[in-house]
Parts: sequence; C-alpha cells; structure tokens
Amino acid sequence: MIRPAKPQDASRIAEIIITNYRVNFYPFFRNDEFYFSELNVVDMAAEYSEGSEELLNTYVYEDNGVIKGIIRVNGTEVVKLYVEPQFQSGGIGAELLQFAVESFGADNLWALEYNSRGIAFYERHGFQLTDEKMIEDEWVPLVKLARNKQE
Repeated sequence: MIRPAKPQDASRIAEIIITNYRVNFYPFFRNDEFYFSELNVVDMAAEYSEGSEELLNTYVYEDNGVIKGIIRVNGTEVVKLYVEPQFQSGGIGAELLQFAVESFGADNLWALEYNSRGIAFYERHGFQLTDEKMIEDEWVPLVKLARNKQE
C-alpha cells in the first residue's frame, strides 16, 4: 500500500535513504567522513519532522506494517525514490514510480551519473536521459531523465 508519510515514519525513511546512499553511492565516492559520520539517521529523520516540506511530499510503500520504500515528489519532479535493498527487484520501485506518474504527473528526475542500475530502471519505466547534467554539492555528478508525455 502506498500512503502519505507520517512523522512517526521519519526514522524508517531516513534508514532507507541512508542505507541506499551507502550501498549505491559510497563505492563511487569512498568518502568515509560523509557516509559514516555526517550522514546519519538522527539528522536525516529530523528533516522529516511534522509539517516539513520533505514529509508533506513523501509517500511510503508499506507492506504488513513494514515500510519497504519511499518516494518524494516536488511538483512533477521525482526528488527521491529508494527501496530497502533487501526488497529491491520485487516491483516496489516500479509501483512507487507509477504512483508518482499517475498522481502527480511526474515527468523528470536527477540520477547519479554513475548509477547505471538506477538509470536503467528509470529507462525501463519510460524515462530517457536528456543532455542536462549538473554537479551537486561540488562533487556529485547528476544526469537528468525525462518522461515522454505520450507514454
């Protein structure tokens, strides 16, 4: 079931995001200080406090009382889409993305340039790489993907 995130979901949301950052991004950047000190559940959970913009724009995929994935949408942009690694490849990410497309007209997102698995996932679901690129936080290369409105 996909539902709006609640304040009591904050620590689980943070846990899923941080786990994915460490699994998917740490191997490229090898920044111990950032990934294992600066990036932590307590600080990230605080971003999802009651009334925060992050919480208001976040939806969770819950199954039998367990939050297995999250998606955050801002306008028509998918800002974050993460599934707990143990539950990946089970269709949860696809359901979350389809929810965003159908509910919010989601049609664009930024992905880590090195994340070929993530980019392939988005391409399978109707998004295509554009020519747009940017560097986030002075060292994170991102590429933009957009969805063809006809699909």
